[in-house]
Amino acid sequence: MSDIYVPGVKSRFNTDKLIDDLMKVERVPRDRVERRVETLQTEKTYWQEMGRRMGTLRDSARLLFSFQNPFNERIVISQDDSVISAIATREATEQDHRFTVKQVAAADRFISSPLEENYRIPNGTYNFSVGEDQISFAFRGGSLREFTEALNRRGKEKIQASLIQVEPGTRSLLIESLVTGEKNRLGFSEDAETLAIGIGMAERVNDTRVDFALSDATVQPGRNSDPKLISLENNILSVNAGGRAFISPGVAIRSSPELVVSFEASTVVQRNGAVIIPQPPTGPELPPTGSASYGGITIENDLSSAPLPPWTPPPIPPRVDDFGVLTFNYSDGTTTILPPISDSEDFKSYQYRLQDIAGDKTIVSMELVNGNTHRDVSIKNIRIYDPQATGGGFKAHNPVSLASDAIITMDGIEIKRPSNNIDDLIPGVTITPRTVSDRPVSLGVQPDREAIKDSVISLVGNYNRLMAEVNILTRNDDRIIQELSYLTTEEQENYRKRLGTFSGDSTLSQFKNTLQRAATTPYPTSDAPLLLSQIGVGTDVRRSGASSGYDASRLRGYLEIDEKILDSALETQIPRIRQLFGFDSDGDLLVDSGLAYTIDNLARPYVETGGIISLKTSSIDSRVDQDQRRMETLDRQLASKESSLKIQYGQMEGAFTRMERMSTSLDQFSQQSNSNNSR
Repeated sequence: MSDIYVPGVKSRFNTDKLIDDLMKVERVPRDRVERRVETLQTEKTYWQEMGRRMGTLRDSARLLFSFQNPFNERIVISQDDSVISAIATREATEQDHRFTVKQVAAADRFISSPLEENYRIPNGTYNFSVGEDQISFAFRGGSLREFTEALNRRGKEKIQASLIQVEPGTRSLLIESLVTGEKNRLGFSEDAETLAIGIGMAERVNDTRVDFALSDATVQPGRNSDPKLISLENNILSVNAGGRAFISPGVAIRSSPELVVSFEASTVVQRNGAVIIPQPPTGPELPPTGSASYGGITIENDLSSAPLPPWTPPPIPPRVDDFGVLTFNYSDGTTTILPPISDSEDFKSYQYRLQDIAGDKTIVSMELVNGNTHRDVSIKNIRIYDPQATGGGFKAHNPVSLASDAIITMDGIEIKRPSNNIDDLIPGVTITPRTVSDRPVSLGVQPDREAIKDSVISLVGNYNRLMAEVNILTRNDDRIIQELSYLTTEEQENYRKRLGTFSGDSTLSQFKNTLQRAATTPYPTSDAPLLLSQIGVGTDVRRSGASSGYDASRLRGYLEIDEKILDSALETQIPRIRQLFGFDSDGDLLVDSGLAYTIDNLARPYVETGGIISLKTSSIDSRVDQDQRRMETLDRQLASKESSLKIQYGQMEGAFTRMERMSTSLDQFSQQSNSNNSR
């Protein structure tokens, strides 16, 4: 069937195939240009990938000497994070302290008695306070949930409420302050107070708070005490060594289990104190002995003398250190000395349960008896109060927690803050006490060695990936790919297509050689020049368990890391390691040497705008544009050629068809003539 000729459907001479075969020959130059364009575009992709690799290496190098370098990062190591923890900023300095958490800052949290689920809260104006902040809203009446939602909408991030199922079938209303600190007590007034009492959240009590006013009217010198040893200023009572002061609260205070006594005290140690150093007696005063004069000459008599017996000074009174300086005086004439204070030039807070000191007695006065010989004592903010009372005779019935300050000691110095985020104690460090513990816990501010190590590893990793890329593109050796054990099978096949692509281009070879020299050059530090290999990074690092035989990959410039050596160096040589990567050698506050600085300078002309990589890709783009224009010209020529061949072969077939027709006509004419002759 393939040999059957159908006029108008199939060419008699298969001219389409003839034309295609001829056009294939004609297309050879055009196909050659197209393959060249594809090769150039592939090379452009390789250069762009090389630029990205260089840029990544440069970025990891700049990280090691820029202002964001990890050498300035600080972390805080806590001996026990469950007791106290901290975070540090770059401004923190290396230091160690010991902390004891005496109290964690808390906020008032009050819960009601169990209430029926259908309990309704009447309409009214509900006023709450947190410290000096007031929260007030009008409630039209409704369920517990509606009241909770209304309070939370107006809480202003100071107060919130929630419902808790303490017992099945009931709900308890929990109202809590969101601000910690002793001064931020949760208060109720107007309808809020009525509600709190009605739901068993609070109760009315007698206001037993007594603040000891320190003034001339309440403070008097103690028995046999020099008034000059006592001073009052800004509600602070100071009693010098050997002094004694009597403090009257103005009312008698009956001790009870719920009361506590609190005050703040400080001490100042004097070098000489109140001790008087005895001096030897001066002896009798002798009259003048007289003189005689003659002829202008005066002769003085010998001075009279009164020999004194040997003087033995009396013994110096012993130094007295007495920290039990506060005493309660009771109505029955007895006294009790309060627990001793400690040495601190800053005011330190003290608080004790009153019943532990006074039992059931009635306090009528306090005395500050400074029996020290070398220490002055100051006291302020003396008060006796019920810590559960919110003021105004109002007290939580079942408090979940009470507003309190955080109290910690740092190296023996007591610190009190209203919040558990203490950021004003150590510059650049925020300390968070978490739970009370009598055991001292050490906190150490240290360099973030893990961040430094990660940055070094990142630099080495980017260095090796770039070096592998250069080796693959500049050498046609399959062993290079086989040595890269981290490559997947797909990546290996992809890299095999790149082998030796730029083997005739010296740009990358020069870059590789310069980069290798940079990695093996010693760099100056403030102590002595330092090599990268001295911190466990190099081309010939012998890692533990590694073979010591010949390894061709080490000749290709890859870096290895011995983590043990690197970890050891980071423990003791962080300043030198920092200078190894970036160092200001001339003191102008600008880094001008170091490995990372050198890598940055080496990569910059390649990756910057208008740099070597950019010029390479621009040159390729120009050549691609030229070849694409040539391809367009060749396409037009090929189209014209193909059209011409089709016309020529069409004319040939037309001529052949006409000749066939003439031949057929002649044959028919001849047959007709023979037929006529036969007749």
